Amino acid sequence: MGIEMATINVSKNVVENITDFYAQYSQNNSGEYIVFFAKYNDINITIYRTKDEEETNKVLFSGKGALAEAKKWDDTAELKELKIKREGTKANWIDLDLQIGSDEVGTGDLFGPVVVVASRVKKEDITYLKSIGVDDSKRLSDIEIKRIAPILAKRIKYVHVCLDNEKYNQFVEKGANMNAIKAILHNKVLFALKEKYPEVENLYVDQFCEPEKYYAYLKGTKSLQTGITFKTKGESKYPSVAVSSIIARYSFLKKMEEISAKYGIEIPHGASEKVDLVAKEFLAKFGKEELDKIIKKNFVNYKNLFVNEE
Repeated sequence: MGIEMATINVSKNVVENITDFYAQYSQNNSGEYIVFFAKYNDINITIYRTKDEEETNKVLFSGKGALAEAKKWDDTAELKELKIKREGTKANWIDLDLQIGSDEVGTGDLFGPVVVVASRVKKEDITYLKSIGVDDSKRLSDIEIKRIAPILAKRIKYVHVCLDNEKYNQFVEKGANMNAIKAILHNKVLFALKEKYPEVENLYVDQFCEPEKYYAYLKGTKSLQTGITFKTKGESKYPSVAVSSIIARYSFLKKMEEISAKYGIEIPHGASEKVDLVAKEFLAKFGKEELDKIIKKNFVNYKNLFVNEE
């Protein structure tokens, strides 16, 4: 069975009413065309920006009870089946041979860990990957990530590292910037996976800095992985990077859910004003010592929490 899905098109006034109604359930979503996202009971409510930027009138309800919820706003709403992406995936990979690739998630988020994953993809995996909808994780909704990632984890060999913010802050205190931290983590997972599968010659990293700088960050590292090809938007060029992107995103989402459950506060993604408000709320409720365990202290957002203190 697929996920229940109902899409309605409504006037701008109705969109404003929907936004107000679900405001307390809203969550951050980094989708390029998403202007509002909320989780209400078992239903995701997503409002999309249309081609006409003056109008935002497409609303998607997905999850258990989606049709009934959509009918609250449009009596003509009809249930549709959420289709799984097949050969129509947007991926246009340029290398389909045996390879290892890595990608990271969480570097732009005030809360939550930095997750880096390296994955091995074989040529015979490609058709299967496309059949289940593997694509750049940035193009996939959280629902799709949660559907695809567990399937991938059972089939694809990968190495995963999750750097919590206590350890992240320790790196920063020693003088490491974000790119240096990413280089250390990418090298760690790539070296570990390459050691398990030495026959793999093609190694790819979603480029976040120039190769010379990447290796400069790793100067003195004993277990150094070399022979890497660096490409920006690597997830759209190499299936191994795309797979790593999805598994890393899934791990990040699960970790954020764990943090939210632990403290009883919905911890948002990103580093927006909404995130600042949650940080202030958390600080007031749990104190600075507890906040420092789950937040990146070198972000401007964190420093702004204390600007008015003596």
